[in-house]
Amino acid sequence: MISRRLALGVALSMMTALAGCSSISGGTFFVNAYGARTDGGFKLPAIPTSKVDRKYQRQKVRYDTKEAPGTIIVDTGNRFLYLVLPGGEAMRYGIGVGREGFEWSGTARIGWKREWPTWTPPKEMIARDPKLAKYAGGMDPGINNPLGARALYLTNKGGDTGYRLHGSPEWWSIGNAMSSGCIRLINQDIIDLYDRAQTGAKVIVM
Repeated sequence: MISRRLALGVALSMMTALAGCSSISGGTFFVNAYGARTDGGFKLPAIPTSKVDRKYQRQKVRYDTKEAPGTIIVDTGNRFLYLVLPGGEAMRYGIGVGREGFEWSGTARIGWKREWPTWTPPKEMIARDPKLAKYAGGMDPGINNPLGARALYLTNKGGDTGYRLHGSPEWWSIGNAMSSGCIRLINQDIIDLYDRAQTGAKVIVM
């Protein structure tokens, strides 16, 4: 006969699975967060999570901070982005950051948000790589667009900073310093962050 304690444990495990997340040491991971999906008319491929370091996969973690819920804190050194939640918790995402010479830090706000944004390389980027001149008028949204499925545009008192929190088709770049200064996330993660983050939210980049 199965004991009541064992039966309760099995029931709780089933409830956790049905809720779409599972408790793992260090945080709560979300089951099936990186599966294939159709979004905005585009087909996002599944992410091979076995090839993405577990620590960079989306999870809810304990996080002590004096910042208000809704604040986004970008830890470039450890390659994590935190969305502060109530009750001393945060949603944590793995990120890719600026390569050497393109690092930055400071405080900004989410000025506006876009789904499946157009990417327009700045003049400085085109000067470094003339092949990008064909996109001077903007690259159409799509699976191969460098801004991915969503973009959060960062502003300060001077206006548009030129920096974005955005998706990326290059899931293998997460955890690395490869960008031109923007903070990139897996497309499935930027969709999740986009839905949670509010325009006007404070963003701290460390």
